[in-house]
Amino acid sequence: MFAINKWRFIFLALLLAGFAASLIGLGRATAQGYPSRPVTMVVPFPAGGPTDAVARIVADRMRKPLGQPVIVENIVGALGSIGVGRVTRATADGYTIIFGTWSTQVVNGAVLALPYDVVGDFEPVSLVSDSPMLVVGKNALPANDLKGLIEWLRANPDKALNGTPGPASAANLAALLFQNDTHTRFRSVPYRGVGLAMQDLIAGRIDLMFDLVGDAMPQVRAGTIKAYVILQKNRLRMAPNIPTTDESGMPGFYVSSWQGIWAPKGTPKSVIGKLNSAVSDTLADPAIRQRLAALAQEIPAPEQLTPEAFGQLQKAEIEKWWPVIKAAGIKAE
Repeated sequence: MFAINKWRFIFLALLLAGFAASLIGLGRATAQGYPSRPVTMVVPFPAGGPTDAVARIVADRMRKPLGQPVIVENIVGALGSIGVGRVTRATADGYTIIFGTWSTQVVNGAVLALPYDVVGDFEPVSLVSDSPMLVVGKNALPANDLKGLIEWLRANPDKALNGTPGPASAANLAALLFQNDTHTRFRSVPYRGVGLAMQDLIAGRIDLMFDLVGDAMPQVRAGTIKAYVILQKNRLRMAPNIPTTDESGMPGFYVSSWQGIWAPKGTPKSVIGKLNSAVSDTLADPAIRQRLAALAQEIPAPEQLTPEAFGQLQKAEIEKWWPVIKAAGIKAE
């Protein structure tokens, strides 16, 4: 009896080992043949918006190196968390990916009770683009540079009004960090949108804004507002006359709203590699670079496009912003 059970055990063990090996082989074969059908790129914001516009430019061009269409699907709601959550539940085979942003993959982790981990449930694929911020003010402000602005704010605590599109927005968080670092105090006025705040800035009803380059530059060029500083390391190609924070006495004070691509946790490295290569190939295309520049998007350097560098960026941003958000008691409305 013991001998029979022994041979049965050996037979079952061999059968299971063969089955496991076949699954591993199937997984390798699937990864090697990837992609054999269209890839779905979930955009967690409405069609026609700025994030959607960038995603569609990139998705369309990725077809060329991948040899398959990349179809954009807009799944909106709850500050983007519904679309992001959908991707965490997708099969980890590279056929469903998320085009996420600084707000969905960093800020939401601190302001929402999420059913997923913004880091642990994803595989970083690539950073795609970066939209830095400007500090802009009404023309009537007496200060003409960042140093003068800080001095004026310190001399007039709680007097200045800063327009923001909401407490969890990049604009409001940048303003909080700025006050912490410069030991200044001003009041933030929430608006239902950036456009309404900009109208009041032009009219002189508020004093300053921390705004994305794409929103602020048309008014800066028109001379209806003044730009003090760009919150990044390098000057803007579209506005080389605006100094950086490094040049203006606040080295390392960088704030931007970046976006990139993630896949579900467990997606094979070979698949991540193919997706990453497709993004790199896309961003090296001069026509794509020109289209993204027209949307005020900065293209990262090649060394910033690796999955490893992208993952490090996300973790560094979480370490930077979560304490600011939690100290201010900000929660999603």
